Amino acid sequence: MEKKELLYEGKAKKVYTTEDPDVLIVSYKDDATAFDGQKKGTIVGKGAINNRMTNHIFKKLEEKGVPTHLVEELNDRETAVKRVEIVPLEVIIRNFSAGSFAKKLGMEEGIKLLQPTLEFSYKNDDLHDPFINDYYALALGLATQEEIDVISKYAFTVNEVMQEYFGSLGIDLIDFKIEFGRYHGQIILADEVSPDTCRLWDKETHEKLDKDRFRRDLGNVEDAYQEVFRRLGIQ
Repeated sequence: MEKKELLYEGKAKKVYTTEDPDVLIVSYKDDATAFDGQKKGTIVGKGAINNRMTNHIFKKLEEKGVPTHLVEELNDRETAVKRVEIVPLEVIIRNFSAGSFAKKLGMEEGIKLLQPTLEFSYKNDDLHDPFINDYYALALGLATQEEIDVISKYAFTVNEVMQEYFGSLGIDLIDFKIEFGRYHGQIILADEVSPDTCRLWDKETHEKLDKDRFRRDLGNVEDAYQEVFRRLGIQ
């Protein structure tokens, strides 16, 4: 499968068309951004880690009944994926207080929540991805009630599978963001699962092993990404 035309370039990935109109190639970059692109930098090796980690996790999720856009990993940085229409909702699941959730509610970070929370953001860079609820999504025509129900069900399944899996690697899954797409009338998981999109803390030391190290200038960003990748044991 070969790349044809550059269809889109985002903060972390480039997307190319292929000879198959139903399949795209995603190429992961080492570029890093935070705070709606206000902070920019490079995390060496990030692209390869995020690509291979996403595919590794997506295969596990498919085994548990969550359909994904994965077609085939082409090399360390590139993957063939199903061409989806992205549902303009960022889906966030939280298991512990952290980030904007902790700040907004006046909580310390790292408090285990009594149950996982699900929240939506309207996927719109110009508006800084504002927090919305189901009613907003319906009123704006972003998704149907049936799609919201399916997305919510899959999101909690993703959380259960990943909590158990990361837990077995000595990592707490604090929270994460995922995105879904429409593919021939079906809702499937798209985008990525990586230290860019998940908060991952070491169970014992509570060391942050994710993009917060870049956001907060904590240092050792590359080492944190490499540590997560090492624990995954991907060959």
